[in-house]
Amino acid sequence: MYDLPVSVCFFPFSVIKSPSPPLLFSLFVALVMDSGPDPSLYPLHRCKTIHVVRHAQGLHNVEGEKNYKAYLNPEYLDAPLTQLGWQQVNYLRKHVHASGLSKRVELVVTSPLLRTLQTAVGVFGGEGFTDGMNALPLMVANVGNSGREAISSLNSPPFIAVEDCREHFGVHPCDKRHNVSEYQFLFPAVDFSLIETDEDVLWKADVRETTEELAARGLKFLNWLWTRKEKEIAIVTHSGFLVHTLRAFGNDCHPLVKKEMGTR
Repeated sequence: MYDLPVSVCFFPFSVIKSPSPPLLFSLFVALVMDSGPDPSLYPLHRCKTIHVVRHAQGLHNVEGEKNYKAYLNPEYLDAPLTQLGWQQVNYLRKHVHASGLSKRVELVVTSPLLRTLQTAVGVFGGEGFTDGMNALPLMVANVGNSGREAISSLNSPPFIAVEDCREHFGVHPCDKRHNVSEYQFLFPAVDFSLIETDEDVLWKADVRETTEELAARGLKFLNWLWTRKEKEIAIVTHSGFLVHTLRAFGNDCHPLVKKEMGTR
């Protein structure tokens, strides 16, 4: 397995907000300017372009912003997107298509939680699904009581769910996933084969993953990503995962660049 070079400096290429999440960072490894005393240069065949998306507004976010203790409420277990969240998905989808990004992304990697799955297929998936199409839907209709039509997998990149890019494990019910067998029914064209257990055995009711553990998991995820053949990849994940993973990079960058990478 190839480790991601420790000297790599990721930096934001563009930021799209409307008027809150999802947040899109386009990150790439190439000639990195303003990163320190000297620029860094890497052969293109050893580089990947990674587009990182924080999920759109979830139901738990609305209540959690009012009262942090709401994140402990079991009512928000694996919370779905809100209607505003779906509007944010629509906004980002338009940007992805207008910029030509939808034609360049070769793979979409998503955290296997409802809000990230909905965001991923909503932004990078095909158009509406109708019976008789010669392809499975990425999402069936009305997932999470969203009122949304089914989404087709036609003319879209492959989607794969990966546990290592989840939010902090433990304590908060909103960060506990449903069984994979339930997701496979709701998101038929998403590949869940890398998830080893049907039930969520990583989430513990009384133990919250530390930021250090999350950052280590994030680096493990990036090392796995480095083994993929695809050169341009979209990742749909969570704010905590992004902040603590990206803070592990940029120690050889200018302080302003380092700060950008670890900012929510």
